[in-house]
Amino acid sequence: MLVVHLRFTTAPEDRPRAPGTLLESAAEIRAMPGNIAFVAFAGPGDGTALGMLREWQTGADFDASRASGDFRAFGAAVRPLMIAPPSRRRFAATLLPGGG
Repeated sequence: MLVVHLRFTTAPEDRPRAPGTLLESAAEIRAMPGNIAFVAFAGPGDGTALGMLREWQTGADFDASRASGDFRAFGAAVRPLMIAPPSRRRFAATLLPGGG
């Protein structure tokens, strides 16, 4: 399993609309082959941090999602809200017994 974690900050004036922008693409991302989960969240701190966590069956599933029009549309909607480069991390994970 591949876990993708993205964190970014927004300008305070963009913060009220940013979560909705993240969630607008949730259904499309969840419908992509190999997607297990999509979670958007507000980060701690001054109220301008946001993030999302996506889980994929395989790295190949994630790579295929990145080549999709839905992924490009998501980036086009979210990137303008970012006031600094995002933090992107990917983790190879193994689901432990009893973990889901």
